[in-house]
Amino acid sequence: MKQLDVSKKYLITGGAGFIGFFLSKRLLEAGAGVIGYDNMNDYYEVSLKEDRLKQLEGFAKYTFIRGDLADKDAVFRVFEAYKPDIIVNLGAQAGVRYSIDNPDSYVASNLVGFFNILEACRHYQPEHLVFASSSSVYGGNDKVPFSTEDKVDQPVSLYAATKKSNELMAYAYSKLYQFPTTGLRFFTVYGPMGRPDMAYFKFAKKIMAGEPIQIYNNGDMLRDFTYIDDIVTGICNLLCNPPAVDEKGASYKIYNIGNNKPEKLMDFITTLEKCLGKEAVKEYYPMQPGDVYQTYADVSELERDFGFKPNTSIEEGLSKFVEWFKEYYK
Repeated sequence: MKQLDVSKKYLITGGAGFIGFFLSKRLLEAGAGVIGYDNMNDYYEVSLKEDRLKQLEGFAKYTFIRGDLADKDAVFRVFEAYKPDIIVNLGAQAGVRYSIDNPDSYVASNLVGFFNILEACRHYQPEHLVFASSSSVYGGNDKVPFSTEDKVDQPVSLYAATKKSNELMAYAYSKLYQFPTTGLRFFTVYGPMGRPDMAYFKFAKKIMAGEPIQIYNNGDMLRDFTYIDDIVTGICNLLCNPPAVDEKGASYKIYNIGNNKPEKLMDFITTLEKCLGKEAVKEYYPMQPGDVYQTYADVSELERDFGFKPNTSIEEGLSKFVEWFKEYYK
């Protein structure tokens, strides 16, 4: 396994996003050059994205470009100007429930936007394209833990369908145009400066405000929560290790990246209450459309190939989140 090469230039789309910010920070601290690309949309509070970027401004090797993945000319201009060696495509319209009400933005960002990244890779031939897929592709699969060998042909949301489409598009481009590609199926990622649309973040805000929290499927859900630092370590380990060409001529690989230890939602909430020092007012609801009962990652391949082993407990991760949350929101 090759170590992270700080002489390379890294383009990170979704650079002002949660994972994009922490990955950029880790690479910059190691001494690498990073180009961040983000449209700064208002899906959640833009001020949080701006505050993340402020922490990166002090690095001499950091460049931020505001642009939309769906703007093909803008994407190509970045590739032409900076000629990045390694691309990490994290830019996408996130959220399962939001895709039910706002499908158009998923087609623009996740399909058209990703197509533009693939086209740019075709023309500029980077050393490695790493892209974000999602555990949502597993849909309502009953077999656990979820393995990358499982069939994923029954998505239960448009968001999941776009992520499965990304995997298929990436395979075709990688095979046709011979650039190495790795897809990562992210499981629930949490931590400081995280996404306010995520359940743990919403819960924290409501608990502190004394408002009731909405718990779906009457709390009977399991989630493979993974702390942000573990996720970033996992990504960094594989950036300079593109997949070998397989027997069909494709340099392409999909990995699960998660905790391999699903937590009961109610246990997670109890731990969050302890960290906040305040009990939640709870309202129980049936399962939401597009939601799944459990997420549970088989990460044995990532562990075998890159030594990936998340080691942050829920107690430790949530206490770090709460420490930041209380300071940030006063």
